[in-house]
Amino acid sequence: MTNARIRTMDPARPAARTLGMFGDRIVGLDEQVDSLDAVETVDLQGATVLPGFNDAHAHSVWFGLGLVEVDLATAGDLGEVYRRIADAAGSSPEPSVVAGGYNHHFHGGRFPDRDALDAAAGGKPVWIKHNSGHAAIVNGVALRLIDAEHTAPTVVGGRVVVDETGRPTGVLEENAMRLLQDLVHKYSLHSIEDALERASRHYATEGITSVTDAGIAGGWIGHSPVEFTAYQNAREDRRLHTRVQAMPAIDVLADRSPAGIAAGIRSGVGDAWLQIGPAKIFTDGSLLASTAYLSANYPGCDHQGYLQDDPEQMRTLALEAAEAGWALAMHAIGDGAIDFSLEVLEAIAARGWRAPMPHRIEHAGVVRPDQLDRLTRSGAVPVPQPYFIAQFGEGMRENLGDREPWAYRAASLLRRGIVLPGSSDRPVAPGAPLPIVQAFVERLTEVGEPFGQDERISAEAALRAYTAGSAAATGWGHEKGSLGSGMLADLVVLGDDPVTIEPARIGGIDVLATIVGGGFSHGGPVTFT
Repeated sequence: MTNARIRTMDPARPAARTLGMFGDRIVGLDEQVDSLDAVETVDLQGATVLPGFNDAHAHSVWFGLGLVEVDLATAGDLGEVYRRIADAAGSSPEPSVVAGGYNHHFHGGRFPDRDALDAAAGGKPVWIKHNSGHAAIVNGVALRLIDAEHTAPTVVGGRVVVDETGRPTGVLEENAMRLLQDLVHKYSLHSIEDALERASRHYATEGITSVTDAGIAGGWIGHSPVEFTAYQNAREDRRLHTRVQAMPAIDVLADRSPAGIAAGIRSGVGDAWLQIGPAKIFTDGSLLASTAYLSANYPGCDHQGYLQDDPEQMRTLALEAAEAGWALAMHAIGDGAIDFSLEVLEAIAARGWRAPMPHRIEHAGVVRPDQLDRLTRSGAVPVPQPYFIAQFGEGMRENLGDREPWAYRAASLLRRGIVLPGSSDRPVAPGAPLPIVQAFVERLTEVGEPFGQDERISAEAALRAYTAGSAAATGWGHEKGSLGSGMLADLVVLGDDPVTIEPARIGGIDVLATIVGGGFSHGGPVTFT
């Protein structure tokens, strides 16, 4: 590739004009390849080249399934929700209706009515996935199937919501979604493989070359206990168009599981295309749902959220996994949950146990100033999602009060030398990297209001987060995330340079081509003009 504006993300050599590839590796830059004979030369005519984007926290199976499920994200009102459910129930031979993308904050705080869903679905069970991933809405038929119709069961770390008469409303929070597992885990291997192909093809159009699937095979986030088998099948059949690191949910690592701790499997199994990553542990819930565990009450409330399970049980299982060689990815949004996560990580460090990749704190939504030094000492990687601000910032502001400056930090992490990765949490929020880079830079809410402006970072730092930062967070900084001799040939070609244009235009830059392992996953063969 010649005549390019190459941003390598390598501080030792930040820019170049020419890049050579052979097989799945980069041969060199500029003078390192000028004298070499090339089988093919592409004149990029000034296009910008970056390392491929790496989404360090997404949900590929969930996203891929959602591409063919009923989409409620764009429903204007509850009437439209019921009409879309009715259309799906009437037109599909499937025995149930599955929908996604619903956010009650966009509907005045209201959830769909269980009886109205019964009427719309014509006797079929309805399962609506809240876009946060931390709640579900079901109808009366589904409530009866999970034995939650007449007596709302007690769930540790979750809630079956009831009305003033004690009747379940159909809303299931956090661990209460486990009641749906018999329904959820009926996805076939074939349907999951199809979902992975759809998701990874979509990723390629956005310049994404690597993704971490942040929770598979168990808990309320998994779609099948054999989800990793679907990943293996998709890879063998060449249906994966991005590299993948998959995080098993911690509950599938119990001794009873053939893929668990007792079998000797640990983080790091696999290769550059498909690898088992850290074990995913949910410690708390969602900030928007007021289920994230804070160290003090939510504004105007008499509660501070809650942990997802008994803390001693979570701590014991986390330590057992760490002793067996697993890296940990601890979902912790509230600062109370981050306290718990840091205590676990400090206990691991005191025992001298090493993991094959960094431990992580997923989301790290509310980090107090006093926690920053502990986070630095822990060596763990926080994985925030800046686009949450652009999507849900006003709702988060309401639930944070004067804690807003602590939310979804970026600049303060970089000042301390903490690795900052790029991630989306798709499909909870949109996942195209360039709008997320813009959100890193601007930190504006959905109505354009500033949010935690002291945590803004430059466009160059945001790009580094989505490339080198994510590679380091996943343990692959020695192989990808920057462009140089010997690195994997994963790159994206852009129609403009995110560093030099106005921040408000970054999200609209065209992705001209995506290359994974030296081959086009999007846009090739292509003429650049």
